[in-house]
Amino acid sequence: MERPKIKLELSVSDKVIEALGYLAVAAIWILLLANYNKLPASVPIHYNGAGNVNMLGDKSSIVVLPLLATVLFSALTILNKSPNVFNYPVAITKEKAAQQYTNATRLIRYLKGGIVVIFGIITFRTIQTACKQADGLGTWFLPVILGIIFIPLLVFLVKSFKTK
Repeated sequence: MERPKIKLELSVSDKVIEALGYLAVAAIWILLLANYNKLPASVPIHYNGAGNVNMLGDKSSIVVLPLLATVLFSALTILNKSPNVFNYPVAITKEKAAQQYTNATRLIRYLKGGIVVIFGIITFRTIQTACKQADGLGTWFLPVILGIIFIPLLVFLVKSFKTK
């Protein structure tokens, strides 16, 4: 059965979250550009699970962080325009398609914002660590990123089952 294609209207909160995501992407680039010349020749390029630096690389490699954030944000933005192609935990009917699509696109909107925040934190802490103002990501980093990803996922999954 082909799923219905619906053009969803964004609520004010959807537009605000979307705008904040774009601002966060811009902020990562501004952060990097404002600090790039201050960076030493080598910067952290990998961290272990405890948030400690375990590999250094050329300072130009730090550009990968905002670049990845931008690519992922852009790809998810494009994907979010076609909620009919997503996988859903429930059958999509014409009657419930708008509710399910709205729920799913909001999840993607939150996740892409979360991804940008995660890359922003990594960029910020990498700059701080490279400039000897911090020592790695910190032990708090892994639990925080897991929360940023899995809390919205669980909330929206429950919401999806409730709108059966």
